[in-house]
Amino acid sequence: MVLFGPAGTPQGFYDRGYKKSVQLPDFLDELGLDLFEYQCGNGVTVGEATARAIGKAFAEKGKQLSVHAPYFISLSSVEPEKRDNSIGYILKTARAAHWMGAERIVVHSGSCAKISREEALALAVETLTHAVDALKNEHLDHIVLCPETMGKINQLGTLDEVLTLCRVCDNFLPTVDFGHLNARTLGGVNDKEAFRQVLDRVENVLGEDRMRRMHVHFSKIQYTSGGEKKHLTFADAEYGPEFEPLADLLVQKNSSAHIICESDGTMDVDALAMKTMYQNALEATL
Repeated sequence: MVLFGPAGTPQGFYDRGYKKSVQLPDFLDELGLDLFEYQCGNGVTVGEATARAIGKAFAEKGKQLSVHAPYFISLSSVEPEKRDNSIGYILKTARAAHWMGAERIVVHSGSCAKISREEALALAVETLTHAVDALKNEHLDHIVLCPETMGKINQLGTLDEVLTLCRVCDNFLPTVDFGHLNARTLGGVNDKEAFRQVLDRVENVLGEDRMRRMHVHFSKIQYTSGGEKKHLTFADAEYGPEFEPLADLLVQKNSSAHIICESDGTMDVDALAMKTMYQNALEATL
């Protein structure tokens, strides 16, 4: 069964009278959503006591958590100090995830601005390999790293690059961001056949099990010649991708993916819309 939820706290949370992060599971329950992706994009600032309280609240409601690691992680930096710092940020995120009872952390890979894509990918593989060792040393290797496909063309993070990063460790899962893939291909990942090719590629490289369990980000994204420009809402009629064709494929593939909505401010509403599309596709097969 595919699970759905928002990335970060939407405005709807406050509009319904909620105020504290420990109330997020009640909010999700009220909407009928399953997941939440806790945002540490600007740094891991949550303390252990707060993180454990959040985790306890989620466990009591049977809701699941993932954590987004800091945006400034650069696995492919040409500067060794920045790569070492990135390992530290991954460790810090993993500690917070452990306190929360979250199993997955989403990680950005970095850019290719000063070097070739091949050189950048080799550095990222090396950095992630050291990160795995660091996680093992802290007994945090149960936390699943989920490298993410990226939306800007000059960023490391094509589908194949992410799949290469996922081969560093057998428990890594890809974060396949369909909005990012559509943006970096200038609209090339926005129909059922393109979605099928993505899922088939993940399965061919990582196997059926990891394809079925993969992490997914989904939103409509405005793009320019350089790729991603701005996250949009499902109300936008100009840019894609559309979720409904993917919902059909997820049913066909017997997926159990975690799907996180990154719409601009309406991630709760749009996550629920995706869940409805998926349930309709599921019911159509019965």
